[in-house]
Amino acid sequence: MNAADNSWILASSALVLLMTLPGLALFYGGLVRSKNVLSVVIQCFAIAAVVSILWLLGAYSLAFTDGGALQPFIGSLEEAGLLNVTPTSVKGSVPTATFVMFQMTFAVITPALIVGAYAERARFTFVLWFSALWLLLVYVPVTHWVWGGGWLAALGVMDFAGGIVVHVNAGVAALVCALFIGRRRGFPQVPMPPHSLPLVATGAGLLWIGWFGFNGGSALAANGTAAFAILATHIAACAGSAAWAFWEWVRYGKVSVLGALTGVVAGLGTITAAAGFVSPLGGLAIGVAGGSICFFATQWIKAILKIDDSLDVSPVHGVGGVVGTLLVAPFASIAWGGAGYSLQSDVWSQLAIQVLGVLAAAVWCGIVTLTLLYVLQKTVGIRVAEEQESEGLDLAEHGERSYIN
Repeated sequence: MNAADNSWILASSALVLLMTLPGLALFYGGLVRSKNVLSVVIQCFAIAAVVSILWLLGAYSLAFTDGGALQPFIGSLEEAGLLNVTPTSVKGSVPTATFVMFQMTFAVITPALIVGAYAERARFTFVLWFSALWLLLVYVPVTHWVWGGGWLAALGVMDFAGGIVVHVNAGVAALVCALFIGRRRGFPQVPMPPHSLPLVATGAGLLWIGWFGFNGGSALAANGTAAFAILATHIAACAGSAAWAFWEWVRYGKVSVLGALTGVVAGLGTITAAAGFVSPLGGLAIGVAGGSICFFATQWIKAILKIDDSLDVSPVHGVGGVVGTLLVAPFASIAWGGAGYSLQSDVWSQLAIQVLGVLAAAVWCGIVTLTLLYVLQKTVGIRVAEEQESEGLDLAEHGERSYIN
C-alpha cells in the first residue's frame, strides 16, 4: 500500500460522490420545472443508496473479480459482501476497500445520469427498480468487459475513466428510455424552460470540480498521469463551453447561460475516456469537438427528431462519450502528443478496437434496457397518470413542494 495513493483515491471518491450528491441533483433539479424539482433530487439520493448497497452485496465482485471460465464476460461472487476482504487487502497500491469505494461512486452516478431522460413523468417505484436492475444487468457486465479484465480489455480497448462504461452506457439507456416512455404532456408545443438557472450553475460547478476526482482518480495513483488527467479535464471543460457558446452565438446571435453550462458538461463527458492518455493540447481539441458535436446532436434529437430526452442525456453524455472514446485512438498516440499507449504506427487498428468497444456496449445496453422497460411496464408501471404529471411529481409522488404559493 502507498499512503499517498490511498489518500488521493479516498479524496477522489469523495469528489465523485459530490458529482451526484448534490451536484447532479442540483443540476437536474434546476433544469426541470419547479413542480418536479424535489422528484429528481430524491431520485438521485435514492439511487445512491440502492446502488451502494447492491455494490457491496455483489455488484462489485461481479465487476472486478476473476470469473474463471466466464472471465471474458463476468466476474464471480468471491468478494460479495467483502467477506474475504480485510483492512490489509490491497488492489494495486491502495487498500481494496478504497478501490471498492472509488468504483462505487462511478456505479452510483451512471444510473443517476439516466434520470434526466425520463424526468417529470416516471414513477418513483419504477426509478428504483429500473436503476437496481440496470446496474446489475448493464453496468456490471460492461464494467467487467472494460475494466475487470473482460474480453474488451483483452482486445486492448482504451477507456481511462468511463467514456464507454459510464457515458455511452448512460446515453444509450437514456435514448431508449425517452423513446419507450414517450414525451411529456405538451412536448414540444408547450415551452418547458428550466425553473432555476442558478441551481443549474451550482450543480454544473460541482460536477466540474468532482470530475477532477472522476478522471484524476482513475489513474489509481498520486502521480503525473493523475495530474495530466486533471489538466486535460479542465481544459476540455473550458473548450467545450467555449465551443457550445460559439455555435449559439453563430445561430442565435447571443450566448445563453444554459448553453455555456451544457457545453462544460459536454466537454467533461467527452474527455473522460481519454483524460489520462492524451496531452493537455489533446484535451483542448477533444473539448472543442465535444462542445461542437454535442451542440448539433442536441438540436437534431430535440428539434428535428422531437425525441423528449428531457435533460439531454443522450446527446450530451451519449454522443460525447462516443466522440471521446473514438478520439482516444489518434490523440493518445505519440505522434499526436499523447502518452504513447496507442501504437504510434497503428492508430487505425486502435480506432477499430475503440469502435468495437462502443458498439458492443451500445448494443448490449440497448437490448437489455429495452427488455427491462418492457418488463417493468407490465409489472410496476412506468409513467404517472396524466393528472399527476400535470400536478407535478413533487406533490403527486412525494406529497411535498419546494415552493410556497
